[in-house]
Amino acid sequence: MTQPLPSLNPEQVSDNLSHRNSAVGFSVAPMLDWTDKHCRYFHRQISQKAWLYSEMVTTGALIHGNNLPRFLGHDPADSPVALQLGGSDAQELAHCAALAEEWGYNEVNLNVGCPSDRVQNNMIGACLFAHPQIVAEAVASMKAKVSIPVTVKTRIGIDEQEDFDTLSEFIEKLVEAGVNGVILHARKAWLQGLSPKENREIPPLKYEWVHHIKQRYPNLDIAINGGIKTHLQALKHYADFQGFPALDGVMLGRAVYEQPYMLAEVDKLYYQQDTEMLSRETIVAKMLPYIDNHLSDGGKLIQITRHMLGLFHGLPGGRIWRRHLSENAFQAGAGINVVEDALKMVENEIQRMRDRGYSL
Repeated sequence: MTQPLPSLNPEQVSDNLSHRNSAVGFSVAPMLDWTDKHCRYFHRQISQKAWLYSEMVTTGALIHGNNLPRFLGHDPADSPVALQLGGSDAQELAHCAALAEEWGYNEVNLNVGCPSDRVQNNMIGACLFAHPQIVAEAVASMKAKVSIPVTVKTRIGIDEQEDFDTLSEFIEKLVEAGVNGVILHARKAWLQGLSPKENREIPPLKYEWVHHIKQRYPNLDIAINGGIKTHLQALKHYADFQGFPALDGVMLGRAVYEQPYMLAEVDKLYYQQDTEMLSRETIVAKMLPYIDNHLSDGGKLIQITRHMLGLFHGLPGGRIWRRHLSENAFQAGAGINVVEDALKMVENEIQRMRDRGYSL
């Protein structure tokens, strides 16, 4: 028997609709090499309300890369969208935050969660958890430079620093600096000995810590991230948890990327919108003009379709869709017909199953 989804109370819905920052409501996590501008455009066709994120962009890339369109270019339609920055120098972060606002981003988020060796060597990511004053100064500098919200995405601890008071003291510094919201990945990170993938799976989840932080800082917007794969799991955090108060938001990453049609329920479940859920076929149709423009500008089909592979996940024809795009979209000269042909194959498979008496 299917477990009923929890429902949000009117006050929570009202807060979500405010879109005051990405720690309120539903957001799709920033994911390096995944949540690029094409991915965000695709996701926005499925949900109009979810917060979307850029990949992490380092301050060095923005300041010295001499290619702002590459790093900051995005479609205005992907709003509300946050730019995630990687860095530790307060002045550089403030400068890059101003660029984000200038380029139309709705929020700046500081990465204090990435555990990879590459970013640690540049004082970026999870290693900053050990330097709360540096993070607080960075937040304060960005806040002084922009009018858009400034948020922080962080782990709950690193290495041997695994006690709740250390986390609470870290959050206290952020609050004093004026942070607008915090997204807490409910695992600590090991800076040595685990790969980024292992750091997403091996350290135990401590959801109660996130709710406890909300109890200590009731006026701070707090969202939870880590290990959440379904809306049922996500919505449970909008209620009291082990005696601690409800949170303000949830963030999902790989679950959404691998099954993007999850986003079709977001506007109704988290924002109580009555808009009709678009069919997968309609979403493909909405993507075709965007794909056509991208190809006309010299882009490659695979740059967009790689984000669409999971659209028909769990349906008859889902594997056919994925296989056809994977085998053909990367080829030289691949055009929009590759997507159209894949869609026809899916529709034919669905019809074949219906003809056999299956209810779809």
